[in-house]
Amino acid sequence: MTNDNNNNKNNESKEGAGLYGRVKAPSTGTQTRRRPAAKPPREKPADQVIGGEAAPQARERSEQAPRPGTAPQSVPQSAPQRGRAPRAKQPPQLPASRAADTPPQRRSGRPAAGRRTAGVSQAQKPAAPLQAQAQAERKPQQRRRAAKNQVVKPSVKVYFLGGLNEVGKNFTLFECENDMVIVDCGMAFPDGDMLGVDLVLPDFTFVERNADRIRGIVITHGHEDHIGALPYLLKRVNLPVYATRLTVGLIEGKLKEHGLTGKVKLNVVKPGGAVQLGCMKVEFIHVNHSIPDAVGFAIHSPAGVIVHTGDFKIDSTPAQGEMIDLARFAELGKKGVLALMADSTNAERPGYTKTEKMVDNSFESLFQRAENNRIIIATFASNISRVQQIINCAVRFGRKVALSGRSMLNVMGIAVELGYLDVPEGVLIDIDLLNRYPKEKVVLVTTGSQGEPMSALARMAFADHRKVEVGPGDFIIISARPIPGNEKTVGNVVDELLKRGCEVVYESMYEVHVSGHACQDELKIIHGIVKPKYFIPVHGEQKMLQKHAGVAKAMGMSSANIYIGDIGDVVEINEAFLRNAGTVPAGRVLVDGLGVGDVGSIVLRDRKHLGEDGLIVVVCTISLATGELVAGPDVVSRGFVYVRESEPLLDETKALVQDIINECAQGNIHEWGTIKTRIKDGISRLLYDRTRRSPMILPIIMEV
Repeated sequence: MTNDNNNNKNNESKEGAGLYGRVKAPSTGTQTRRRPAAKPPREKPADQVIGGEAAPQARERSEQAPRPGTAPQSVPQSAPQRGRAPRAKQPPQLPASRAADTPPQRRSGRPAAGRRTAGVSQAQKPAAPLQAQAQAERKPQQRRRAAKNQVVKPSVKVYFLGGLNEVGKNFTLFECENDMVIVDCGMAFPDGDMLGVDLVLPDFTFVERNADRIRGIVITHGHEDHIGALPYLLKRVNLPVYATRLTVGLIEGKLKEHGLTGKVKLNVVKPGGAVQLGCMKVEFIHVNHSIPDAVGFAIHSPAGVIVHTGDFKIDSTPAQGEMIDLARFAELGKKGVLALMADSTNAERPGYTKTEKMVDNSFESLFQRAENNRIIIATFASNISRVQQIINCAVRFGRKVALSGRSMLNVMGIAVELGYLDVPEGVLIDIDLLNRYPKEKVVLVTTGSQGEPMSALARMAFADHRKVEVGPGDFIIISARPIPGNEKTVGNVVDELLKRGCEVVYESMYEVHVSGHACQDELKIIHGIVKPKYFIPVHGEQKMLQKHAGVAKAMGMSSANIYIGDIGDVVEINEAFLRNAGTVPAGRVLVDGLGVGDVGSIVLRDRKHLGEDGLIVVVCTISLATGELVAGPDVVSRGFVYVRESEPLLDETKALVQDIINECAQGNIHEWGTIKTRIKDGISRLLYDRTRRSPMILPIIMEV
């Protein structure tokens, strides 16, 4: 019996250690338990087990409703030992009464009772409902605390006011928490159906309505499709402008032309720098392009980081400056980018864009080929690096360099002043001195690479240039790729030059031009290192945007996270969604001479009508009292038929007008509008029957 009692005591001690050994006991040493005769069971409430609030109701239910087959009785409890006792490998079964006052303990979120073996009796399970209830009470509290600690980020809205489904006119507005920032403000060149139009600008209506919330304008680079509309916008709303040094210099020149010198705050930001505009910080990131000092942007907003590449390519050996800052783009990608907006101009082209160094080699071979000819090179006025390559090559071959074209002279003057163009002394000569040098000793750099009608090269081709006459002995290089839509005009200029005996070299023949925009593999690199959550292709026509979206899908991005927009779209970007948030006023404003916006679709329609079918003017005088014909009618034709060869047709027209006026007089019709409408309809039917043409008809009626 003694051994049995000792064994029982040892088992009880092991059991106590297993249950309570993980809770620090208030006493020291090992205490011998005594069995009090009539002491109510000491049950530790569930709140001490899992940290919730006390559950007295559950305890009372446990005491009042014992399990069937068991009788509530008082069982003495062993005192816990100090320190951490070893856990029992196989704890013995307890009687039902013992289980009632054995409080379950837990460590690291796991209840001790869960470690019992399958031999534990059913009487030990009342503690589980108490734990479940306490856990259920804690879950809402945990959820409330988590919701309180979680910060809900705001959304950022992007307003596309230009640059989508078109080439040029790039103009985008970002808004977050009542602060707005404009990215680029460019213009576009008119299409062939915009007769008489000089420039195409974005619609500034939405910007003017929200001018008080706009914190500034940031510019990616100095091309016309990104800065050309700035003077027209700054005449309406005065906003600070932030750009790199060369871009600011080009903007100053444009503001001077429009009489805005000193009226606009221009701020120079170095690549790698940043500017705080309201709640958004705009970081300038160096990129490669066909003009120095080009940058992309990382817009740090409360909603997240939005990366806007601007126009870019990846060139490891650029003609000027350093390679694109891929390291910074990758660093932003590691930290997390909410959305990427990237250039789509060359998204249809596979592979990589060729480096500018290839143009150096082409110029070298072409200069050797034209050693006995005068060399004329047409390129973009803003392509400073290309002009630098031409000057370097001219120096090696002992030639002087002259510049032609107002924009070329302006840009190169700024580039020399700011140190972006290195011209050795004595190399640059005035165009007026061109004829004083032998043809094989000069190079003329001119504008007109896009076949613009008023450009210097076009005037040379059509013998309209006052200082330069081209012909046999001239070697002409067009160092540019036609902008989509300009292929026909460029072809016309090339044809005229060939008719005059010139030798013409253009892009499809030799590598005399490389693009400034990224091709598909370069776009994939940007997508791969930036790792955006959402993607919006920008800067291009619909086919270019669609191709760029395909590149993003090939990189593993879901179609649901890609948005292809249109001008006027508003896109709301949030960590949880990317969605269309409506539209705003957007479109185009046409510039004709000094008039801005006074030429609209109706004027263009009339111009097109006049250009296609000509004009017929009918002048007649009627009596104020009777409405009868007093004098006329006289018919004047402009652009419709040659009068001397079409007199029978014009006489028939006069007779028809007489009949119509007499009918109106007999019917007592004296309203001018009705008479004019009948004359127009009658003449229109007659002329269409006779000529199958529909000229514009303009009746002029006078009353006496």
